[in-house]
Amino acid sequence: MVLAAVAMAIAQAQIGIAAIAQAAIAIVTGEVPGGELLGGEALIEDNIKNFLLVLSVSLSVATLPQVFSWFRKIPYTLLLVIAGLCLALVDVRLVNLSPGLILSIFLPPLLFEAAWNLKWKSLKQDLIPICLYAVLGVVISIVGIAYGLNWFVGIPLTTALLVGASLSATDPVSVTALFRELGVDKRLSTLMEGESLFNDGMAVVAFSFLVGLPLGNSELAMQPLVLELIKVIGLGLGVGGIIGFGISYLTQRFDLPLVEQSLTLVSAYAAYLLSEDLGGSGVIAVVTTGLVLGNFGSTIGMNPRTRVIVSEFWEFLAFFVNSIVFLLIGDQIRFAALGENLPTIGVTILAMMGTRAIAVYGLSWFSNATAQSEIKIPGQTILWWGGLRGSVSIALALSVPVVLGAREDIIAVVFGVVLFTLLVQGLTIQPLLAWLDLLGDQPQREAYTKLIARQAAMKRVLDYLEEVGDRPAWSRNFSAIRVRWSRGSCGKLRTRSTSSTGSFRIWRRSRRSSCGRNCWRWRRIPTQSLSRRGG
Repeated sequence: MVLAAVAMAIAQAQIGIAAIAQAAIAIVTGEVPGGELLGGEALIEDNIKNFLLVLSVSLSVATLPQVFSWFRKIPYTLLLVIAGLCLALVDVRLVNLSPGLILSIFLPPLLFEAAWNLKWKSLKQDLIPICLYAVLGVVISIVGIAYGLNWFVGIPLTTALLVGASLSATDPVSVTALFRELGVDKRLSTLMEGESLFNDGMAVVAFSFLVGLPLGNSELAMQPLVLELIKVIGLGLGVGGIIGFGISYLTQRFDLPLVEQSLTLVSAYAAYLLSEDLGGSGVIAVVTTGLVLGNFGSTIGMNPRTRVIVSEFWEFLAFFVNSIVFLLIGDQIRFAALGENLPTIGVTILAMMGTRAIAVYGLSWFSNATAQSEIKIPGQTILWWGGLRGSVSIALALSVPVVLGAREDIIAVVFGVVLFTLLVQGLTIQPLLAWLDLLGDQPQREAYTKLIARQAAMKRVLDYLEEVGDRPAWSRNFSAIRVRWSRGSCGKLRTRSTSSTGSFRIWRRSRRSSCGRNCWRWRRIPTQSLSRRGG
C-alpha cells in the first residue's frame, strides 16, 4: 500500500513538474502558461534569456564579497535584496513575481532543504516552544497587526486581517546562515528554523481562510476555523508521512546515488502538489517529508556517500533558489507605492514588532515554566529581533484576489514591512549578537585550522628539501644528455655511475629506443638488487 501511494505521488509529481517546467519558462511574465505555449518560440526564447539574466546578476552579487572585503560583513541574501533595490531604483524589472511562482516552484525546495538538515533529536528537545511560537505566535501576530491597523489607521478589519496573515510567517534564512558563519549556539538556529518551518504552514492555512472574509465566502467563527485547521494539517501530515516513509523503504532496496537524489527532488514537489490537490497544506506535507527522509530515510536507505551527495545537491538547490528569490524581492519594490503608504507601513511595523515581542517573551516564559525549556532572555531577544519576513509573506500578499479594491495597498504595505525586516533587522543582528555576548568561536576556529594546515604544508616542504639535500648532485651535463637522447643523437654517450643511500643510479644500455640505435637510458636500480646480481 505504501508503494502504491508512492507511485501515485510520483505520477502526480510528473504532472506537476511538467507544469513547473512550463511555469519556469514563463518566469518573466509570472503567468501559468497554457494554450499555444505562451505565444510561440520567440517568447520562450525571450523568457529564457531573461531568466539567465536574473541568474547572472545573482551570481555576480555572490562574487562581490570575494572582490571587496567590506561586503563580507553583509549576508549574501541581503546583498541580493540591495542589488534588486538598485535595479528597481532605475526601473529595471527582471521578473514579474506571481504567487504560484513562489509557492509552487520556489517554496518546496527551500522547505525540504531546511527540513532535511533539521535533526529530529534537536527538534524534539525544543518541540514545545517551537509549536507555541508556530501556532499561538501566528495567532497573536495576526490579531495584533489587524487590530493595530484597524484602530490607528482605520483599515477595515477584514482587510487588516489579510495583512496580518501575510506577515505572520517568519523567514530567517539570512539570519540562520549568519548563525552558522559566526558559530552561534545551534539551539538558537534550531528554534528559528523549526518555528519558520511550522509557522509557514499555519500562515498559509490562516490566509486561505481569511481571504474569503472580504469576499463573503467564509464566516469568522471558531468552529469552522478549527475544523478547517484540523483537516488541512492532518492531510499535510498524512501525505508527507506516506511519501517520506514510502521513499525511505524504497531506497533501501537499491544503491543508486543519482536515482535516490532524484527521488528526493520528486518527493518534495509530489508532497506539495498532492497535498494541495487533496485540500491539505502543501507546506506541512513538504516539511514532514523532509524530516522523515532526512532523519529516517537517509539512515536506513542511503550509504554515507549517497547522503553526502544528496545533502550537497540540496545545498546547491537552496542557494540557487534563494539567489533568485531575494533578488526578485528587491527588484519588485515600487517606491511610489511605498511613499503613498508610508504611515500605514510604519504602524504595521510597530504592531508587528510589538506582537512579536509578546509572542516570544510571553510564550518563552510559559514554556520555561511548564516544560523547563530554559530559553534565556538574550536568546529570546535574538528570536524576537531575528524574526524576519520574506518570500512567503510576498507570495501571500500577491495572492490577494484582484477584485479587492485594497489589493495594491496590501501588497505595498507587505513589501515595505518585508524590506524593513531584511535591511534593518537583518543588518543589525550581528551587532546585537555581539552586544548580548552570543557570538561563538567559529571564526577563531577557522583561523586556527588554516594556521595548522599551513604549518603542516610547510613541514612537508622542509622535509622534502632535507631529503633532496642528502642526495648527490646531478651531473652538469645531464640536461644536455637528456636533450640529445630525446633527439636520437646519443649513440656514443657514456656516463659514470653514482651511488646514494638505498639506491644506485646508472646509465644502462638500452636496445630499444626512439632513435633506432643502442642508446644509453637513465635507470634507477635499488642497491639490494645490484648486490644480488653481484654488483
